[in-house]
Amino acid sequence: MKARATRLSVVAALVAASAVAVLAAPFWSRGRLRSMSTVPVEKGTFVDYLQVRGEIRPVRSTLMTAPAAGSDMQIIELAANGATVAAGDVVVQFDTTVQQRQIEQRRSELKQADAEVKKIETESQRRRQAADAELTQARSALERARLDVSGAELVPRVEAEKRALLLANATLHVKALEAKVEGERMAAAADVAIAVQKRNKAAADLADAEQTLDSLTLRAPIAGTISLLPNFRNGGPMVTSPPEFRRGDRVFFGAPIAELPDLSTIQLSCRVDEADRARVQVGTPVLVRVDAVPDRELPARIDSIGLMARPDFSSFPPQRNFDVVIALDKIDPRLRGGMNATARIEMNRIPDVLLVPASAVFQQGGSTVVYALEGGAVNARPVTVLRRGRDQHAIQSGLREGERISLRDLGAAGVK
Repeated sequence: MKARATRLSVVAALVAASAVAVLAAPFWSRGRLRSMSTVPVEKGTFVDYLQVRGEIRPVRSTLMTAPAAGSDMQIIELAANGATVAAGDVVVQFDTTVQQRQIEQRRSELKQADAEVKKIETESQRRRQAADAELTQARSALERARLDVSGAELVPRVEAEKRALLLANATLHVKALEAKVEGERMAAAADVAIAVQKRNKAAADLADAEQTLDSLTLRAPIAGTISLLPNFRNGGPMVTSPPEFRRGDRVFFGAPIAELPDLSTIQLSCRVDEADRARVQVGTPVLVRVDAVPDRELPARIDSIGLMARPDFSSFPPQRNFDVVIALDKIDPRLRGGMNATARIEMNRIPDVLLVPASAVFQQGGSTVVYALEGGAVNARPVTVLRRGRDQHAIQSGLREGERISLRDLGAAGVK
């Protein structure tokens, strides 16, 4: 009898617990429904976007490079990165010590060349004057010989022949001196020309040295904001992000040091996969959000698309992409070249359709379902998706405007 009473007590306890669970179940379900994240089904315009990443670049930019100074140059003054400069302001100043010494040497060489030209001109003039004086004397002797020959009939025959010989000798002597004078003139002209050529070369070397000295000061050709470039020479072979140029750095000829972008016109350079190339057209509207300016979305449009696909080795296996240039219709003053941005390219637009978040549509048993609230319960309802987007889906059938659906996948909880 005692064992039977114990069994009856256990059975009564189990029945009471079941009754409590049954009575408490509706209240637990209602509390769970109240805490569930839901969204309403809305009607609007479905816009399908293609999202790509790219880099902000100015349409026009002035690159400032190291001049040809014949050797490595050291930066002694450098404008700060992001500094605003006016046209003509000094951006980079290199050390001019070596160039100053070279200019002094070139000036000394030019001075010596000038003195050499004057010396040769003076010597040539002296030699020409001496030759001219000798020629004048010879011509005077020739005239006297001609006068003596003209009276030869009045003197003996031997004297007359002697005078004739003197005339012939005087004539030959004048011709020789005339040739000598012409030779002295030509030689003097050649000596002077050589000296003048040396002087011109020294003057040209001095002008080149002075021009090189001027080139060691890089000035801004236009007003804008300075963007210092990375110094790959100081980065080393294993450094992926080399530091930008700084004071004291040594640079080689032609090294790009700074960029002066024209921020009045900015574009976004990005790439589109070849699978999406046919869906992208020039003039398509684009919304651009720059990582450094997250509080604003800038309207833009596709300006140009590359004619040929290029391999992209940033991923494996390499993909083939098309270069796309997006022109920004509005400019934010905070934009700078090199900033990363996300572009949402409008691919398709369907007006007056039911819209639900993409995160509220699930797959269950091979069907597309949403979890809709009906009264105090949640039911898995099959739907037909008209168009899928990255953030939203357009629903063709299965839902009504204003209904609320769950953002959680309740299939694991047993909702059928």
